[in-house]
Amino acid sequence: MNTRKRNLAGFALFFLSSFALILLDVGTKGHGGIPAYIGVCIISAFFGTSDALVQGGLVGDLSLMCPEFIQSFLSGLAASGVITSALRLITKAAFENSQNGLRNGAMLFFSVTCMFELACLLLYAFVFPKLPIVKYYRQKAASEGSKTVGSDLAAAGIKTDQDRQVEEDTQKHERLSTKELLMQNIDYALDIFLIYVLTLSIFPGFLSEDTGSHGLGTWYALVLITMYNVLDLIGRYIPLIKCLKLTNRKGLMVAILARFLFIPAFYFTAKYGDQGYMIFLTSFLGLTNGYLTVCVLAEAPNGYKGPEQNALGNVLVVCLLGGIFSGVVLDWMWLIGKGW
Repeated sequence: MNTRKRNLAGFALFFLSSFALILLDVGTKGHGGIPAYIGVCIISAFFGTSDALVQGGLVGDLSLMCPEFIQSFLSGLAASGVITSALRLITKAAFENSQNGLRNGAMLFFSVTCMFELACLLLYAFVFPKLPIVKYYRQKAASEGSKTVGSDLAAAGIKTDQDRQVEEDTQKHERLSTKELLMQNIDYALDIFLIYVLTLSIFPGFLSEDTGSHGLGTWYALVLITMYNVLDLIGRYIPLIKCLKLTNRKGLMVAILARFLFIPAFYFTAKYGDQGYMIFLTSFLGLTNGYLTVCVLAEAPNGYKGPEQNALGNVLVVCLLGGIFSGVVLDWMWLIGKGW
């Protein structure tokens, strides 16, 4: 599947999945039950599929451009988390004491989400391909033998004859295989995997269940998640300051392994600390997650041809998603000894 079709399919699936949740709620009138639960599970699976399509496609696409684009995209992901947290805080404040408050808040949230997702779909389809800098990098990638940008260039009104170019100079367009790219960047792949194994083993599950004693009541978990998202966003901008950007491969690995000290830190803070310490730890978790993610994904593609950068970006996203899945599974370990 070429990059354009992949990303458009992902954005469309995001929009349809969010809209389907609204229809499911309206159709069931807010009542639960097994059919509604199965419907939510199926829609959640579609969300996962769309996330894999869009995140892999865009990271691969932006990897063949320049590191600043990767940083901007990853910052956008973090900004979406901040907006989500803000919407949740607003809807909780607005509907907390009203009848069906949680349902009304969720409906408002998904309505706003649908508008954002539709805007993303339209912008990617009609605006993004025509940006001059995007056309430049895609033409450059096509000249290096990339076969995934043809439809994007066509959408921008640029015709290419890649097959003829490749036949004329096959040596020029030789590229490393995906396996070779993975072996050359196995440390980066492990880095991004470990970042998200650690993060998702704590956030958001542990923060919602094991937050210790506090005085914020039902707002406490929301405050923690909001602080994580805000600091995650800030962390993704720190690498823009060159003197603060970590590029040494061994240094990255050491920093990522050091983050596993968060596990005992969160455990003992939840057991013995107060809410101030927990908020600080959660904020630092978000800061390091955002910072290290950008450092790895922006640095790894450097030095490769466009098609290789695209492939490497996709490989690293697979590792990222694998880390997310593994972290979510490991998150259940916090429940050991709690009656599960």
